[in-house]
Amino acid sequence: MADIVTNHKARRDYQILETFEAGIVLHGTEVKSLRAGKGQIADAFARIEKNEAWLYNLHIDEYSHGNVHNHAPKSPRKLLLHKSEIRKLFELASVKGNTLVPLSLYWKDSKVKVALGVGKGKVEFDRRDDIKKRESDRELKRATMQWTKGK
Repeated sequence: MADIVTNHKARRDYQILETFEAGIVLHGTEVKSLRAGKGQIADAFARIEKNEAWLYNLHIDEYSHGNVHNHAPKSPRKLLLHKSEIRKLFELASVKGNTLVPLSLYWKDSKVKVALGVGKGKVEFDRRDDIKKRESDRELKRATMQWTKGK
């Protein structure tokens, strides 16, 4: 499972409640461009419309060796999920404050998959608390490392 692109802002800005794995409908030039590492997922979001899951604002650069049939970089892309998963995502996303955020694009058995998370937006003080907790954990780890080296 090799990551193609990762959305680092997602885990910083959202508390991820649940994750799903989804396939994605891509054209040949899009896959070739992703193999070259030319994708950006930072501003992307997902939405359920007419019992189908769609991914918006996923930017995949045009393939450099493509021709007139090259793909549009920011076109909406359909996500492949089971009906029960779509229903569950719709229920979770319809709660006020929740949103569907793509966490990463990765390869699985030579197919591109999307890790899709249901996220609840963090407010500024939540982010600060996360930073404080991470720093205190780091300090504690350093202190225990020095204490064990001293023995």
